Amino acid sequence: MSLNISKLRNIGIAAHIDAGKTTVSERILFFTGVNRKVGETHDGQATMDFMKQEQERGITIASAAITAHWNGYQINLIDTPGHVDFTVEVERSLRVIDGMVAVFCAVGGVEPQSETVWNQADKYRVPRIAFVNKMDRTGADFQEVVNQMHKYLGANAVPLHLPIGVEATFEGMIDLVQMNSVRFIEKERIVGPIPENMMEQAKEARRNLIEKVADLDDEIAELYLEDKEIPTDKLMSAIRTATIKLMMVPVLCGAAYKNKGIQLLLDAVVDYLPSPKDLGAVIAHDPANEEKTYQRNPSENEPFSALAFKLINDPYVGQQTFIRIFSGKLSNGMSVYNTNKTKSERVGRIFRIKAKEREEINEAYAGEIVALVGMKYTKTGDTLCDEDQPILLESINIPPAVIEMKVNLDDKKNRNKLGEALAKLCNEDPSFRAHFDEETEETIIAGMGELHLEIIVDRLKEEFKVPVTVGAPSVSFRETITAPFECNYKYAKQTGGKGQFAHTVIRFEPNPGNGFEFVDITKGGVIPKEYIPSVQKGLAAAMNKGPFAGYPVVDVKCVLVDGSSHPVDSSDMAFQLCAQMCFKQAFMKASPVLLEPVMKVEINTPDDYIGNVTGDLNKRRGRIEAMRRFRKGSQKLDAFVPLMEMFGYATALRNLTSGRANYSMEFHQYMPTPKDRQEEIVKERNQKD
Repeated sequence: MSLNISKLRNIGIAAHIDAGKTTVSERILFFTGVNRKVGETHDGQATMDFMKQEQERGITIASAAITAHWNGYQINLIDTPGHVDFTVEVERSLRVIDGMVAVFCAVGGVEPQSETVWNQADKYRVPRIAFVNKMDRTGADFQEVVNQMHKYLGANAVPLHLPIGVEATFEGMIDLVQMNSVRFIEKERIVGPIPENMMEQAKEARRNLIEKVADLDDEIAELYLEDKEIPTDKLMSAIRTATIKLMMVPVLCGAAYKNKGIQLLLDAVVDYLPSPKDLGAVIAHDPANEEKTYQRNPSENEPFSALAFKLINDPYVGQQTFIRIFSGKLSNGMSVYNTNKTKSERVGRIFRIKAKEREEINEAYAGEIVALVGMKYTKTGDTLCDEDQPILLESINIPPAVIEMKVNLDDKKNRNKLGEALAKLCNEDPSFRAHFDEETEETIIAGMGELHLEIIVDRLKEEFKVPVTVGAPSVSFRETITAPFECNYKYAKQTGGKGQFAHTVIRFEPNPGNGFEFVDITKGGVIPKEYIPSVQKGLAAAMNKGPFAGYPVVDVKCVLVDGSSHPVDSSDMAFQLCAQMCFKQAFMKASPVLLEPVMKVEINTPDDYIGNVTGDLNKRRGRIEAMRRFRKGSQKLDAFVPLMEMFGYATALRNLTSGRANYSMEFHQYMPTPKDRQEEIVKERNQKD
């Protein structure tokens, strides 16, 4: 059966850790009838947190997708993690959703990770509504959260609710659009008139709402200026348009744990967040010509196009590939083209997902989020499309891994098992890397943070039954050069039979922020055309392990200037080896430096401890960027600190502030390591080797 696309909502739920995202999701599943009972994060029974590690820690690690229905609308819901170590989960979810519910804690307000998520949503231009949760908590302040949204997020936050009571007396809200009161007893909502003692306050708040909407909508402005009654449907339509155009953010309130406000949040998702149809066509590129673009409208009559945004290994059905369909129709057994891999894929089975459960369907349509089984080549960020009309959709930004750890096996017999498990985990999580160091015979895993790797190791032991021991986490450095150097290198080897000969002259230049670049400026075919790619291949291989301290090399431009070849002894391998030797020789003469990952750190601390916190950051080579008043009695501090100085920081901060401060940390950029530290690190590496 074809889908009514205007009645479809693809939404994500995102926020700072502990703002109550998963609790909100669980209540949505209960009130939409997906679950007959409510799951809780604190007792490990949440439907969306179905991984063992999520249940034990009470946090969300992987974004879970689920389909629910509300008042005749289909809602595809993605619950995302709040911890910055799993930021790639948020990134890939935002790439495929149409609207977002941003959850804020009524006590904590706009916290560090709320800002990160908000900025990611800005990047993908995702319309959003805000839900101020935990209104029943001590210290809850609805208006203060709205003010912080203006101040720290630059959002045009417009309250659609006025809370009735606060903290322990919170019992419901006044709906400023419908102008009625909504109270909650158990799981029932009771709609009634506005209490007399709040009528003036409600009229004032409604007037404020209409003024804000009038600034964005001419029809509402006209009615407002003429002092005419504004029909509810017209007001709702104007709010919807402004929200979809990212001109305003409607703000609702509630207490998810106490079942207060969830039905109104679901109504708001349907009323104010866009359907795929509202957002219109997606822009795609021609795979052969980046300049040429195509549009794909969210219609089943258009050619098929979809983006793979997540892979999960399911013990029962094998690998599931989650896709968002942007146009066309997908059927069981259909053949689709993977543009990134230039291969055709056959769709085995199509599933609609309910967290860890699944419902098999025969067809899926534009706008839907479904899981496919049977994909052999497709990875995160790949475009799937019609074989006759290939296109390339914008992919997903994957941040670099900044922290690594050695993983050792108790029993060498498990080496293959470990290799298979790591391959599956790398497939699932593109921000996780793993490689085997032939020289030291150690397996190195790398990720986004200490918690990220802790979870990976946990999964290796529990899920894949691979008994491993781990070393202490260490920083993933990079190497680069700071001065140009030209190297003339001849590679000649004569063995019994055929010899090997290659000759290259390569100029190496610093290339800050642009990665590895290869340019061929040779003239007159001094190096035969077929060996130019061999030179590039050899250079790329040499960069995997730098000559300085054995770390990957970045940001180097290699210009092939000259060279020569031998009609018999030259070969692909000879030119690869020649380029590698040339690189190694030149690198040490081009003023090499070590680059270290520097993190952006945000700390919320009470005023009493600001001196302790700043003093400690200075000792950690931190550079404080800004300090600002966060709320009464506390400050927010932005700093850039090298990752190698941040190990064990959670414990240190707890001790410095009697457990009253919190922090968030994300990768900022690679920067040169101070000379004295650099010498220590190189010396340490050489001793190990």
